[in-house]
Amino acid sequence: MPINTKKPAMKQTVGAQYMCFADATESDEYNGTYEADVEKTEVVKSVKVTENSETSDVYASGKIYDSDSPMSSIDIEVSVIAFPDDTISKMRGETKGTGGLILAGGNSERPFFAYGKVVKLKNGKSRYEWFPKCKLVENSDDIATSEEKASEQTDTIKIRAYPFDAAGNIVSKVTESTAPAGLTEEKFFAKPILTDADLTTAIGE
Repeated sequence: MPINTKKPAMKQTVGAQYMCFADATESDEYNGTYEADVEKTEVVKSVKVTENSETSDVYASGKIYDSDSPMSSIDIEVSVIAFPDDTISKMRGETKGTGGLILAGGNSERPFFAYGKVVKLKNGKSRYEWFPKCKLVENSDDIATSEEKASEQTDTIKIRAYPFDAAGNIVSKVTESTAPAGLTEEKFFAKPILTDADLTTAIGE
């Protein structure tokens, strides 16, 4: 049997991030539809993605026969140099009055949203990723006094991504080198991609 040697491209840097809020429903349930606007920001310093799963061992004849490790969610920790105030307020489910006053810290339900990110590779290509069903877990808002030597001040956004379909999928992604012809970053992130049909539609737009 022939051996197929592969040399995958190394990651170089993180690119832009994208966000699109899910349509609000009376029951606050996720239904796979989204608002028309997609927000793009180029403020990302780093992104850490951690899978959450529990391993269950199946025993037979006094020994482990098999193991099952279903993924329940994915935690995404994003370090940013800045973040739009209105966006983080909406992610937190905060109330904004007609005069612009924001009321925070109540028991309002946090909305679902899709989170997208770009991973740039050293071969000049990129990987595009959508996490279609997310909620904000927490965010930091740190600031320090200014000094003679400028210091970089960053904030951290912690997001949890959940399965968005019956198959339990949590992320949809594609790499430029293997993507269908005609796909661009702008087309992939024009709206959240949940299915092959969505991808085909995006390429045709």
